[in-house]
Amino acid sequence: QVQLVESGGGLVQVGGSLRLSCAASGSINSINTREWYRQVPGKERELVATITRDGSTNYADSVKGRFTISRDNDKITVYLQMNGLKPEDTAVYNCAAEGLHYNDYGVPTAYRVWGQGTQVTVSS
Repeated sequence: QVQLVESGGGLVQVGGSLRLSCAASGSINSINTREWYRQVPGKERELVATITRDGSTNYADSVKGRFTISRDNDKITVYLQMNGLKPEDTAVYNCAAEGLHYNDYGVPTAYRVWGQGTQVTVSS
């Protein structure tokens, strides 16, 4: 099993920066992709950024050029560096990990686990 613990977030002014962290524990080697999502009440959850096992990254158009997803060398902690923050970036941010578990017979089961979420508020 994989567990995720987030840290960071908070209140920042427009144009400011924040860095979110997401530390994984457990079966880290089973993780294929680490993800950051965000959600505003009443709106659908938005996939913000992803980083795959081989280090490939992808971003939502709304954050390209402002947000950067990265990880440390042991792939335990993933970061979301957020620069040039805008009021519309205000949301609850969740990290997630997607991967495969294999049972004793080698049969894979896909999973996605979530962090606890952290509030990011950008004030104008």
